[in-house]
Order: sequence, then C-alpha cells, then structure tokens
Amino acid sequence: MDFKKLEKQYKSELLDNVLPFWLKNSQDKEYGGYFSCLDRDGTVFDTDKFIWLQGREVWMFSMLYNNVEKRQDWLDCAVQGGEFLKKYGHDGNYNWYFSLDREGNPLIEPYNIFSYTFATMAFGQLNKATGNEEYAEIARKTFDIILSKVDNPKGKWNKAYPGTRNLKNFALPMILCNLALEIEHLLPEAFLNKVMDDCIHEVMEVFLRPELGGLIVENVTVNGELSDTFDGRLMNPGHAIEAMWFIMDLGHRLNRPELINKAVETTLKMIDYGWDKEYGGIFYYMDRLGRPPQQLEWDQKLWWVHIETLIALIKGYYLTGNQECAEWFESIHNYTWQHFKDNEYPEWYGYLNRQGDVLLSLKGGKWKGCFHIPRGLYQIYKTISENQNDL
Repeated sequence: MDFKKLEKQYKSELLDNVLPFWLKNSQDKEYGGYFSCLDRDGTVFDTDKFIWLQGREVWMFSMLYNNVEKRQDWLDCAVQGGEFLKKYGHDGNYNWYFSLDREGNPLIEPYNIFSYTFATMAFGQLNKATGNEEYAEIARKTFDIILSKVDNPKGKWNKAYPGTRNLKNFALPMILCNLALEIEHLLPEAFLNKVMDDCIHEVMEVFLRPELGGLIVENVTVNGELSDTFDGRLMNPGHAIEAMWFIMDLGHRLNRPELINKAVETTLKMIDYGWDKEYGGIFYYMDRLGRPPQQLEWDQKLWWVHIETLIALIKGYYLTGNQECAEWFESIHNYTWQHFKDNEYPEWYGYLNRQGDVLLSLKGGKWKGCFHIPRGLYQIYKTISENQNDL
C-alpha cells in the first residue's frame, strides 16, 4: 500500500470533513456544551447531553489544538464545552453525572465511571491548551476518585447482589492505560509508574488468557478466574484491540519491546477471532464458547471497532515491521471506507447490520460522538507521518 497517499487521505478526512461537521453542528451556542445526537446531515434530533461525550469533545478539540494547529476556533470550542462541564457536569464534589438536559439540569445520577474518565481526559488536555490551573486541579481530583472506585466502579448504583457473583470488568483497567499517559504531566513520576504497572498487569496478565490461546475476555472473577456465565463468556474484540494500541503506546513510552510484541500478537489473534468470515467486518460481541450471546446486537458492525483496529494495526506495523499487520490494515481499511464513510454528507455512519448495510443513518447519538472517528483519523495519519518508510 502507498502509505504516503493514505497519510494524506486520513489527514484530509479529519481536517476537511469530520472536524468541520462537529464544529458547525454540535456546539450549543445558547446554553453551552455540545449536541451529540446529530442526524445524517447534522440536524439535531435530541438535545440531551451525555457527560462522557461532552468530555470526549472537549478532549478532542483541546488535543488537536495542542498537537496539530493552534486554531482559535478549536480552542474556543473546547473551552466553552469545558466551562459547561465545570458548571453543570458534576454534583459539586466531582461526581460526574451520566446525562443532563439541554440547560444543564441533571437527568441521570453519576453511576457511570466513564463520565469520570473522560472528564479527567478533557480537563487534562484543556489545562495543556490554556495553562489554566483550575482545569488541572479538576483532572487530578477526578482521577483520584476514579482510583478510589476501581474495586466497585458503580458504587451504590451497582445492581449486582453483593457476594454471589463478583466479577470485574476489562473496561476500566483498559481505559486507565490510556488515561495515565493522557495526564502524565499532572502526576508525580512514582505514582504514574505504579498506575502504568498496575494497568499493564491487569490487561496483559488477568484479562488476557493463555488458556484461551491468548484472547482477552471482558469479565473475570475478582480472583482472576474465568466464569462460565453470560458475562464471563463475553468477548468484545474491538475493546481488546483498542486496548492493545494503548499497550503499544505504553510499551513505547517505557521502552519495553517485549510488551509491544505481545500487544501486536494479541491484536492479530483478536482480529482473526472476531472477523466475520462470511460478510467481512468485525463482530461486536461474541461468546468465548460459541454459545448464543446475551447481546441481541452481537453481529452488528460498529464504527469504533473498525477505526480502533486500524490504529492498532498501523502502530503495530511501524513499531515491529510485522507484515501481517500491513495485510490486515489493507483489508480493514477497504471495508471501513467502503461501508462506514458517507459519500454524500460529512462524518461517518456508526452502525451497520451484519451484511454491512447501514442500520442507523445518525452521525451521533447517545453512544457515538466526536471521538473515535476523529481520534482514529488523527492517530493513523500521525503514525504514518512519523514513519517515513512505505509498505
């Protein structure tokens, strides 16, 4: 593949298509914050505001301002979203709600740990962009709360009956791998190193299972054992693959090539496991024993799974030279651009059926916002631009 041409393709898609869509359509100029529920052409179809998506958009425009170009409209977009979050997003003690109405009144209590993680990411990058120490303090305080919740992320909103089936989930240690590097400028070095070591251990030695041929499961018991239950059998290939590029970044940061190699190996195993050999694309959910999954949407093809896989493959290729990464990148690139890109309106579709047809025409909703597509386009073009050798 001509990766110089691909670098230009991904960069142009980010700067000329996807970012202008969010900049134009998502900002609430009256009440602040962002609309995430945008139809195919950018029309707002619901005005509720979801904290984790608000945080993701603050992070996105702050990060791009810090790393790509000092554009005032990007900074203004990030700051107004950050100010909305600071004022309305939490209960006064940095317990971050799940959702608000348009005006900023809370709708759903702070049960979701990802409201906290993306608030931390948002204010960490916003601090970098502005130098505002108040933003740094919000990020630090929220990060401390996250770490205090590791053993029971939902706290009093946990629906599980205590003591019967205590499982721990992959998502939090996975996101902490990325979050630690995101806010390393705000953390003492010894503390940062401990967080990174703990994350790597959880992801690569607890959830990655040698007895399953090196695949990653979504839930294990608190003792680190497999559970033959719906949740214990659950596999989410996209989640595992996304985590692997976080691990590659940590391996690069810590100069641990063996960690990078293991992450690349795991990426390739998860793709091979999750690839739909009949219709193409990567399954959303699977059952590790091949039993019927609990999730009825198990066979859908989702935007974030495929763009995150492309990030992992391009990083894997350039970090190790593994040709299998290059071959898979080409296949998944072709599938992704053919099925998810909307050739008539900006931004990408999020949800396809198993056959690859568009299931929902929305460009943003309760779960899809200004995050995976622009972050992926940025990560891919940046990785190529920093590595001049062509495939």
